[in-house]
Amino acid sequence: MRVCLASTSPARLMLLRQAGIEPLTVSPDVDEDAVAAAAEQKRGTALAPAELVLLLARAKAAAVAGALAEEGAFDGLVIGGDSMFELGGRVYGKPYTADEATRRWREMRGATGILHSGHSVFRVSPGASPVEATAVAEAAVTFAADIEDAEIAAYVASGEPLHVAGAFTVDSLGGAFITRVDGDPSTVVGMSLSTVRRLAGELGVRWTDLWS
Repeated sequence: MRVCLASTSPARLMLLRQAGIEPLTVSPDVDEDAVAAAAEQKRGTALAPAELVLLLARAKAAAVAGALAEEGAFDGLVIGGDSMFELGGRVYGKPYTADEATRRWREMRGATGILHSGHSVFRVSPGASPVEATAVAEAAVTFAADIEDAEIAAYVASGEPLHVAGAFTVDSLGGAFITRVDGDPSTVVGMSLSTVRRLAGELGVRWTDLWS
């Protein structure tokens, strides 16, 4: 049983490898901002964080699953995901700039936020239409209250927080500044493995059959 990760995220790839799965990786050709804007325009209001991460996860997984189904040779699962961090009623994606990452860390210091992670899994089989299962996982993340400005500056200077949802990691340099995670810890890394296992089961695939 093959697995395709509809993402080039190093964190998601690492998670699957640590779980015994060596996936094919394909970058989805999806304009995330355009997908979100179209959905919000159609509804007339902003999407809730859980709705938004699921929408984007589905868009990415569907794009790759559709391409593989057209090729006709792939037999396995396509996994797509998206994550956003919610703190104080505001939703944060990737900060991209050092100034924004610094501002967020000063706000996160001593606070607790929610990491929302959308998951879309497609079962792709030759000669059949792809079948999808979806879910959203959430984990509460609490940050240390005694983080110094100098530590924030050093962490931002490392470059790590600039290109990850919420401006932090739990499995690398940022982990020392996190005091508690309530929920599946892999959700904070980028994808809830327990959720993906459940979705695979809904599609008739046993998790251990995905091990490389």
